[in-house]
Amino acid sequence: MPFSDNQLKNNDFSPNVNTAWHPLPQVKVLVKKALMKIGIPKETIPGESRVAAVPEIIKKFCSKGFAVCVEVSAGESAHFADDAYAQAGARLVGTDEALDADLVLKVGLPAPGEIDKMREGSVLCALLDPCRNEEVLARLAGKGVTALAMELIPRTTRAQSMDVLSSQAGIAGYRAVIEAASHYPRFFPMMMTSAGAARPAKFIVLGAGVAGLQAIATARRLGCDVEAFDVRPAVREEIQSLGAKFIELDIGETGAGEGGYAKELSEEGKKRQQAALTEYLKKANVIVSTALIPCRDAPVLVTEEAVKGLAEGSVVIDLAAGFGGNCPSSKPDQVVVEHGVTIIGHTNYPAMVPGDASAFYARNLFNLVSILVEEKEGALSWKDFTEDDISAAATVTRGKKVVYAKP
Repeated sequence: MPFSDNQLKNNDFSPNVNTAWHPLPQVKVLVKKALMKIGIPKETIPGESRVAAVPEIIKKFCSKGFAVCVEVSAGESAHFADDAYAQAGARLVGTDEALDADLVLKVGLPAPGEIDKMREGSVLCALLDPCRNEEVLARLAGKGVTALAMELIPRTTRAQSMDVLSSQAGIAGYRAVIEAASHYPRFFPMMMTSAGAARPAKFIVLGAGVAGLQAIATARRLGCDVEAFDVRPAVREEIQSLGAKFIELDIGETGAGEGGYAKELSEEGKKRQQAALTEYLKKANVIVSTALIPCRDAPVLVTEEAVKGLAEGSVVIDLAAGFGGNCPSSKPDQVVVEHGVTIIGHTNYPAMVPGDASAFYARNLFNLVSILVEEKEGALSWKDFTEDDISAAATVTRGKKVVYAKP
């Protein structure tokens, strides 16, 4: 040792010539590297009450090594208080700082002014509806923002935990049934009382994707007599497993497309389908229509003639109202009455359940972001998005170019 016992006892720290001098071990000084910054701005689209991250997920981002900035009151409409974000580890900031981040997480489409405030080289994850928003994609590319459209997450087993369309469509299917119940002038379930009996509502669901299946399940729980139709024969078992009857219509072709989605029918097939449905729908009290075709106008299923054939007081919920509509009589974000039938065209049902919708969406985003980054030398950095099938499929702008090809 460098000092003798007597020296230590007497606090004498002069060099001891009788012992070898041992220099103190070198200490490696760690230089703290700048953290990758995530920005959570407040949504600007009218009626959008969701938020891209909830306090539970903020904690996970922080523990992963991100610095998170949340715009003041970003979660207010979804009932997540600023204090909850601060306690989870986020820093509360203004709009400009939330957008000036390495990674910006949003629910809806960014406004032009928001894009202008984003950093060149930053990454944006949001619901971008790339088929219908070419100008937004061009603006993002011009700014040098790499954008990922959450709608394009592939429907694969590995990507299930990131599948925003499924998580939000399930909420839409549930909330659509609740909306129908609030407008239907009778009971949904069978009711037996001393004053008489009420028969269960005849409930028909058109389209058995995630939203349609959730609508079936919810209507069944509320006591309705449920039937469902889909152009994809493969979903028959799923419909029946929920206790609903599968409607068989002979239209001469199927609409089974790639990736589990429906494809557009031929013109002749559309006419046969409309004619068969118009007759069949006459017995319905409530219709929830959920049919969509990627990057195409929604197919017309509930014609004006079909609406005329419904009993007065019936309800039609058109979940496709924002994409052309399954019912030509529906109007986006309006409730109209035609021929005594209430037709509801709300376009954002998940925003009516903002707490859970935000929580589901935030988990989807966290799971996606987790495969986009890697740790190198104590700091997070971006992976090559083209090397992963999930990020490659979702990327719509990269390197100041629009890389999305409309199908």
